[in-house]
Amino acid sequence: MDALVLKDLKVSYYLIEALKGINITVPEGKVVALLGSNGAGKTTTLKKISGVIPASGGSVEFYGEDITKWSANKIARAGIAQSPEGRLIFPDLTVEENLRVGAYTLKDKAQIQANFDRVYRYFPVLLERKTQVASTLSGGEQQMLAIARALMASPKVLLLDEPSLGLAPLIVAEIFRIIQEIQKEGTTVLIVEQNALQTLKIADYAYVLEVGKISMEGTGKELLSNPLLVEAYLGGGE
Repeated sequence: MDALVLKDLKVSYYLIEALKGINITVPEGKVVALLGSNGAGKTTTLKKISGVIPASGGSVEFYGEDITKWSANKIARAGIAQSPEGRLIFPDLTVEENLRVGAYTLKDKAQIQANFDRVYRYFPVLLERKTQVASTLSGGEQQMLAIARALMASPKVLLLDEPSLGLAPLIVAEIFRIIQEIQKEGTTVLIVEQNALQTLKIADYAYVLEVGKISMEGTGKELLSNPLLVEAYLGGGE
């Protein structure tokens, strides 16, 4: 079953067409990557899926239901959560308060507690720092908090926007390991990244976006062995 299907999706900012009719399928339980340089349309794609911006054409389907015109709030309640680029945590709240905000769509206290247990298992450092104000965390810890906050909503689909941005290689490796763990436990992941090498190692399938169009697609292994992609993204051209 497909969790997300984008069909001929178009998004325009005034007269500029940011997405020029893209087709992307995200099967349930898989990690799908969306790669590309800055300005390719990656973040725009996630914002449309989340309902933050409108489409100018095409559709977004979530488990077969057309959600193209749904509000961001309705989409979040349906089971799509995003960890945004730049983290956007609440700096003046504690770690635990940030996580509780992530669970705002849930009413079941037992479920919320189970989610706390889950994210603290993924990110033990957040448990150690649960009473700490979020602005005092390191960059890597803030990224972990952003992902954990999204997971607090019990999402069926987790959208990750540049989770490795600006982080040290050891922290990046840890975050990608945790993304694989999240997938193994049943959450579907759509990840937007410029770090093609790390992403393709964990992606079941990947799309390359260039100036609002899909220029290449294939399994993670196929794209890792594609000389054109290697030259553009892995050979110093990133």
